[in-house]
Amino acid sequence: MTREEKRVILASSAGTIFEWYDFYLYGSLAAIIGAQFFSAFPEATRNVFALLAFAAGFLVRPFGALVFGRLGDLVGRKYTFLMTILIMGVSTFVVGLLPGYETIGWLAPVILIALRMLQGLALGGEYGGAVVYVAEHAPQGRRGFFTSWIQTTATLGLLLSLMVILAVRSWTGEQAFAAWGWRIPFLLSIFLLGISVWIRLQMEESPAFKKMKEEGALSKAPLSEAFGQWKNARFALIALFGLVAGQAVVWYTGQFYALFFLQNILRVDMFTANVLIAWSLILGTAGFVIFGSLSDRIGRKPIILTGCLLAALTYFPIFGFITQTANPMLDKAQKATKVVVLADMEQCSFQFNPTGTSKFTSSCDIAKALLARSSVSYSVQEAPAGSMTKIRIGDKEVASYDAAALTGDQVKTVPAAFTKSVNEALGAAGYPVPGVANADIVKMSGFFDLFRGQLILLVVALTYLVVLVTMVYGPIAAALVELFPTRIRYTGMSLPYHIGNGWFGGLMPATAFAMIAQSGDIYFGLWYPIVIALGTFVIGMLFVPENKDRDIFVDDKAA
Repeated sequence: MTREEKRVILASSAGTIFEWYDFYLYGSLAAIIGAQFFSAFPEATRNVFALLAFAAGFLVRPFGALVFGRLGDLVGRKYTFLMTILIMGVSTFVVGLLPGYETIGWLAPVILIALRMLQGLALGGEYGGAVVYVAEHAPQGRRGFFTSWIQTTATLGLLLSLMVILAVRSWTGEQAFAAWGWRIPFLLSIFLLGISVWIRLQMEESPAFKKMKEEGALSKAPLSEAFGQWKNARFALIALFGLVAGQAVVWYTGQFYALFFLQNILRVDMFTANVLIAWSLILGTAGFVIFGSLSDRIGRKPIILTGCLLAALTYFPIFGFITQTANPMLDKAQKATKVVVLADMEQCSFQFNPTGTSKFTSSCDIAKALLARSSVSYSVQEAPAGSMTKIRIGDKEVASYDAAALTGDQVKTVPAAFTKSVNEALGAAGYPVPGVANADIVKMSGFFDLFRGQLILLVVALTYLVVLVTMVYGPIAAALVELFPTRIRYTGMSLPYHIGNGWFGGLMPATAFAMIAQSGDIYFGLWYPIVIALGTFVIGMLFVPENKDRDIFVDDKAA
């Protein structure tokens, strides 16, 4: 690469890393933020609200793609993503200053969600601008390699957020971090913002955009031209369903859902889970550049679709291996002793409560909620109508209760007695429960406490998931850029990318958790990425063109 080409990539990548850092801080600290801003609700409902506030940033990303994509095609690439990083950085800094629910009441979560939506809007414009800017500077035949550096930024931003959180947590201690230390990573973003703005002010406008502007060939209505004309709109649909949807679920499963699975399903402590994911990211991130460069030789399509197919075929065995390695006690108990909920199906609800208004008081809902909190897989069998739900653990049965029928002292004594009885039966069957030692669960004492068999096996498994991420994500930027002409490139590629990653990918953790709670199977949520990845593989094979050798300026020359 020439010095100028290196400067283009560095300027685009550095700012984008900082922007992803801002965006993922919230995801890494969702549980603590839920306690700070949704403290008026019980813990389960609070966690749902925290997940939904996180998802709000993903939901608005396509709208950011429309707003800033249009500006990028009308005004220019440089000034548009200078604007996006300002919005992102200021929003993140304000989260660090925002008082919690105990101080300003309902205003706190309302402002938090508004800031999350601003972050999502900014990110919706950021990625497309950075990718288009680099692609329009890249020499013919090397677009995959050049744009793959932008692809590393999301993972590096996540890694940076994890590293800062671990450092601050170690410095403040657990209690202080939960009380006020969590704000420090958000406040530090103001320094990253200053660096990013300075870097981007040094950048020149894309030469392709400048040339079209000088010749008066810019699109006057990029939205209608990109999506109102079938010749362009069909490529947006092909990009979404034949490339991006599968890429998105593989990306979020390999990084975010793996972290969620370790912490919330396998009960690995937060420090150990974060360090394991951090090591897998460190070891696997080079794959973005490797597969991006490889796509310049063999094509974008075969690499992306192979990654989707491998993910669909291996997710069940690899997550089973992670369970077996990280929490052997839970894995052995699941295999040795089956747990069955015997219930009148009319009493069983779908326990996903985004509004916090539903009350799950039936004996079936109470039994299933307790087992879900204990990470116990179970099946449900039909019982006679009107009967009280029972939990069968091996040869033991424990009767549930109807919370709505409790009165007086029963409100405290009955739930406590039920929980104790279930935990005793689970403990006797070998399940890890409170009061039962679980010496085999994975635990790290420091960042470099890595050289033990259990930890090495886990890092290898998690790194494999990251390699799948790099296969589908490394070449995706070049593949999207090559589908659209310069006049509408920013707009055309941004919308399918952010619908895929914001909606299909961003909603993956909450959707998978709801699927687990409903089915009683800790692996059932994996069907979500598997089905979407397989769908993308089929659609991509049939409809996605291979454009690695295409001159992306050919339409400009024709015009």
